[in-house]
Amino acid sequence: MSANDPFARLPEAASFTVTSTTATDGATWPPEQFSSGVPGGKDISPQLSWSGAPDGTQSYAVTVYDPDAPTGSGFWHWAVADIPATVTELPEGAGDDIGSGLPDGAFQLPNDARAARFIGAAPPAGHGPHRYFTVVHALDVASIGVPADATPAVLGFTMAGHVLGRAVLTTTAETPA
Repeated sequence: MSANDPFARLPEAASFTVTSTTATDGATWPPEQFSSGVPGGKDISPQLSWSGAPDGTQSYAVTVYDPDAPTGSGFWHWAVADIPATVTELPEGAGDDIGSGLPDGAFQLPNDARAARFIGAAPPAGHGPHRYFTVVHALDVASIGVPADATPAVLGFTMAGHVLGRAVLTTTAETPA
């Protein structure tokens, strides 16, 4: 696990709360949130609920990022944009191939595997534990204005000046050697 802090160079933002019935902050991802390429993995996005977003929130984005991937740039597992401000929960499995659990207007961007869906954890065998930052970003615009084929990095760059708050749930995963 590296010391890479994915928020270190971003503008500060207020904190609010995100919880999950399928993942626990500080714990290991359950098997369902591992990649289908890992024994027992199912590529199922976690259930998420959030509360306490800052006043002025007009929409949300959700991202799942592994800064410990041996790429030099981490690995984006999921990115969802334009979640309406009236929505404060995503069901488990919302990040399937068609985004069946996403609210109207929200859309998934291609992850680093180039699939517009959630892809589960799959750290290289023997690489040690990886951290997975599941973040709900509270934004001051109703639509962030990125195209559906944009990368999560472009989403992050575009959001940087619009983030009012961040709710962070951190999990870990490791694939034994």
